Amino acid sequence: VVNTLQAAVQQGDYAKFKEYTSLVDNRPVSMIRDLLKVKTLDTPLDISEIEPLESVLKRFDSAGISLGALSPEAHEALAEAMNRLGARSNSGEGGEDPARYGTIKSSKIKQVATGRFGVTPEYLVNAEVLQIKVAQGAKPGEGGQLPGGKVNGLIAKLRYAVPGVTLISPPPHHDIYSIEDLSQLIFDLKQVNPKALVSVKLVAEAGVGTIAAGVAKAYADLITISGYDGGTGASPLTSIKYAGAPWELGLAETHQTLRGNDLRGKVRVQTDGGLKTGLDVIKAAILGAESFGFGTAPMIALGCKYLRICHLNNCATGVATQNEKLRQDHYIGTVDRVENCCPSVAEETREWLAKLGVRSLEELIGRTDLLEILEGQTAKQNHLDLTPLLGSDHIPADKPQFCGVERNPPFDQGLLAEKMVEMATSAINDMSGAEFELDICNCDRSIGARISGEIARKHGNQGMAKAPITFRFKGTAGQSFGVWNAGGLNMYLEGDANDYVGKGMTGGKLTIVPPKGSVYKTQESAIIGNTCLYGATGGKLFAAGTAGERFAVRNSGAHTVVEGTGDHCCEYMTGGFVAVLGKTGYNFGSGMTGGFAYVLDQDYTFVDRVNHELVDIQRISGEAM
Repeated sequence: VVNTLQAAVQQGDYAKFKEYTSLVDNRPVSMIRDLLKVKTLDTPLDISEIEPLESVLKRFDSAGISLGALSPEAHEALAEAMNRLGARSNSGEGGEDPARYGTIKSSKIKQVATGRFGVTPEYLVNAEVLQIKVAQGAKPGEGGQLPGGKVNGLIAKLRYAVPGVTLISPPPHHDIYSIEDLSQLIFDLKQVNPKALVSVKLVAEAGVGTIAAGVAKAYADLITISGYDGGTGASPLTSIKYAGAPWELGLAETHQTLRGNDLRGKVRVQTDGGLKTGLDVIKAAILGAESFGFGTAPMIALGCKYLRICHLNNCATGVATQNEKLRQDHYIGTVDRVENCCPSVAEETREWLAKLGVRSLEELIGRTDLLEILEGQTAKQNHLDLTPLLGSDHIPADKPQFCGVERNPPFDQGLLAEKMVEMATSAINDMSGAEFELDICNCDRSIGARISGEIARKHGNQGMAKAPITFRFKGTAGQSFGVWNAGGLNMYLEGDANDYVGKGMTGGKLTIVPPKGSVYKTQESAIIGNTCLYGATGGKLFAAGTAGERFAVRNSGAHTVVEGTGDHCCEYMTGGFVAVLGKTGYNFGSGMTGGFAYVLDQDYTFVDRVNHELVDIQRISGEAM
């Protein structure tokens, strides 16, 4: 199968491509969809009546594979090919070289998972779609993982890490404990880049429909259901085997649950995970997908031989390695090969539409009446009851089968943020600097994100650092005060703030002090919430009081001073500077591979609160100073 696909894309030979698809479509039953047969007409429609190739290609994405998992050459070839085709490429969670922004090599879909790698306001504003990676099919529930051998100078720079050190990024449950937290992250992203659609990537597992309903209620614009098939360019086999479920199950459950809860018309649904042929696309559309992600097939088009040794950094084809010799000597991938692959799948999809008598993919979504269930070839297959995939009698037929709106706008209008943009627009345009005073209350969320997005769009992450805009607030800030904070935005708060202060910040300064005249001791009083400075890449945070749990998780460049923290402080930290002038919680520095932390340990208990696995601690006495 691999060899035939590679021969087809190298020659741009559609007849050879049909050989490849017949190998896949006529294989022995090995996937659930192989037991579902489409009902074709005796005389197909004329192909000229079917929607054009371009509109089919608009529904195709390349799946999220990071730079780091892939070589720079392969990653850029995927992006350029998808852009040329009018489709979308996905950066994966490893960030993107800023030199690619605004060029044909820029990925339209930028993946984020807050504490992951190199998420800055400039990265976020250079996207059409922002995808939150809650899970992926190949290794659900795990964070990203990149072996140290693959972390060379470029990868370390883009990921704000140290060359040669394995990168284990936090699984999403480090900052997303509940659907409300996910809703807050979606709001953060819609604030920093109001033009982008926000997507959430979920893994196909039992119950994913209920999760997807929550995600739609949290105002996501797209939901990706990722199946267990396919893979990842970074993980060991233990992370790929026995993980997740087939996309057919997750997609059907999601589609039916969204329809049953009057949510299907508000959100687009995508699926990915081992899609290989036009027939796969047709079956995915019938089960409820509007768009389709391809990961393995474009990689094979670039030369991948499916050896499953991606994590060893010795990919024999130079596709999934950072080894320069392998890349120079063995990488044969070109943009043209990916360009030959996706239109062939799209053309075959059109042929199947003609055979089904359906003029467009949109008309096909949810048409489970066009599927029939085959008898199995073995006793085990005969025991399967696939009828639940074909729909539920409880859902009225008039419920929407696909998304009917451009976007899914949040209930919260972000009025204070819009007022701030009005006040500061001329100062941003002129790079003149300015200072403003405002009151704030705890329903004002993600304050600073809108301004940071405007700054980054016009001047990049640090372009305004020398002419800063300053906002002075009084009151209690809602969640995500200073999220994605850009260089050139300084915010002072007299009062206190909720969770996520300075999450993903890249520059500027956040200062939080108690109200004037308050009588309590700051070192014994909480002033900011949990998960502050999560995934920060720069800037400064000063808080005259204590922080909650998971402070400075995956900090890779921010400097901060606080007067105490909860558990898990500095977890996964790769850079920056943290000074805790007081007590910390347990598990300090777990997974920390860089940066410095100074802790005021007056009662000599800190040694029992550190996770000693990766960090050394050294007591500083007066003499040492």
